[in-house]
Amino acid sequence: MGEMKSMQMGVIGALFLSVASSVSIVICNKALMTNLGFPFATTLTSWHLMVTYCTLHVAYKLNFFENKPIDTKTVVLFGLLNGISIGLLNLSLGFNSIGFYQMTKLAIIPFTVLLETLFLNKKFSRKIKFSLFLLLVGVGIASITDLQLNFVGSVLSLLAIATTCVGQILTNTIQKRLNVTSTQLLYQSAPFQAAILFVSGPFVDKYLTRLNVFSFHYSPIVVGFITLSCLIAVSVNFSTFLVIGKTSPVTYQVLGHLKTCLVLAFGYTLLHDPFTPRNIAGILIAVLGMLLYSYFCSVASKSKQGSSESSFIGKDRDTTPLLSQEKENHEAKKLDKHSPV
Repeated sequence: MGEMKSMQMGVIGALFLSVASSVSIVICNKALMTNLGFPFATTLTSWHLMVTYCTLHVAYKLNFFENKPIDTKTVVLFGLLNGISIGLLNLSLGFNSIGFYQMTKLAIIPFTVLLETLFLNKKFSRKIKFSLFLLLVGVGIASITDLQLNFVGSVLSLLAIATTCVGQILTNTIQKRLNVTSTQLLYQSAPFQAAILFVSGPFVDKYLTRLNVFSFHYSPIVVGFITLSCLIAVSVNFSTFLVIGKTSPVTYQVLGHLKTCLVLAFGYTLLHDPFTPRNIAGILIAVLGMLLYSYFCSVASKSKQGSSESSFIGKDRDTTPLLSQEKENHEAKKLDKHSPV
């Protein structure tokens, strides 16, 4: 019972850390890119991952965690896949309208459900599917303003959805099947994610912004915000792997849409972004969907736990007489052995 409570507290802590760090980095990056004119998102992400790796390396040297070797091919492919998915999401934003980009992000949940159903035989109840539908409708109402389609943008969006879904499913699967922690997996994969983005980032950013990251004027305040963004990113990257490992890719995406609603609310209260009744209605519908999803998942988890406990008790009842009988037989043999002939 105590172990179950400890696990629940761990999940709650991971969810809180993910929300707090993600909302913080969005606000920081918005100030950096909008107010200070630093538009190089892909290159900035590569710096995030490099700082994350360096921080984890220091933590490893100080014995904060043990490093568990993972098959090199698995780590390299996993790291490259995650790096490519980040680059494709940024390209999708560059080639599509903001509305279509939001649609791309919304499509990640149903695609993840589809992939887990087809390839991992995972089952989602109708109630959970309904709650996810409500969530997607709410976020769509709150965040999608315009939809402009083009062929290249649509292809990039499909590739971004596919790589993101597979990457997040693998994040969960690798941790559970290879019995590694989120810290161990992030520590070994971060260099490969950073490498592909560090190489491709300047080219992607130059294509999207028509500006060169190396010729940008780095004032002290810009450097300060970049440093702050990189430090917050350590928490974002760590909590991402932690949440997906402790819960599921779908739950992580649901959490991501909660962050979207919080960012919209913070944008209105702190940055005075325009806010309409449509935004409010969408956020309320999305929050209802999240609450229902959490409730249905909790009910399903408790019923699964109850069935596993009852089966364990049944097994215990079946095996107790056998163990007692074996013990009695063993004692009888000992008496026979030591008794005089």
